[in-house]
Amino acid sequence: MNLVIDVGNSLVKLAVFKGSRLLELRKKPLEDFIDAVENFFSEYPDIRRSIVSSVGALGEKEIAALRIFAPVHELSHESVLPFTNRYATPNTLGVDRIALVTAAFSKYPRENCLVIDAGSCITYDLITREGAYLGGAISPGIDMRFKAMHHFTQKLPLIEDRDCDALIGDSTRNSMISGVVHGTVNEIDGIIKEYLKEFKVLTVILTGGDGLFLSKRLKSTIFAHSNFLLEGLNYILELNKRND
Repeated sequence: MNLVIDVGNSLVKLAVFKGSRLLELRKKPLEDFIDAVENFFSEYPDIRRSIVSSVGALGEKEIAALRIFAPVHELSHESVLPFTNRYATPNTLGVDRIALVTAAFSKYPRENCLVIDAGSCITYDLITREGAYLGGAISPGIDMRFKAMHHFTQKLPLIEDRDCDALIGDSTRNSMISGVVHGTVNEIDGIIKEYLKEFKVLTVILTGGDGLFLSKRLKSTIFAHSNFLLEGLNYILELNKRND
């Protein structure tokens, strides 16, 4: 069994895999990390290895606590990966993007894939049918757009919900929701169209915290995967067993 850990800016996802099968997933605040790890190893004593992907503030204390229970692979651009990385600055490529591209490589082999991760930021990552990662794009996520409007203006409120699908906003609040939601949806649909000009046959995968919300609104044909990043991390852990 493997323990797969994805550390975000505020939450940690911990998942147990048996082979390629996800057995359990839990989401915890960063401050509860050590307790969550102890609970997992208590409940799943057959866990033999772990992998950590961290874009947040996971410290050496937490990593050291994890190493008490099992060997730890810390994902980086130096990890053994199944694809050819053609990114001009591979050392700056986020570990979350590495995991997503790996998941696309493993789940959709020999296909051109565009992976869209809709989280704090929206990332676009392209891997070719030959297994070459070319790069992509990064833009602000939905919550970041709301926060930016509130932060950089004097009177616009902070929007924390999105319960309005109207194109024409009949209030300041609804106008902000319309601008952010429809703007994001049209951005994603538009970028997919641009990629289709370059790759006539293209598999598009949508994941991330806002993936389900956006999938219901996009015109483009996509595959929605809620645990895509975790599956990629598990694949990388299996690939790196001989080198750890």
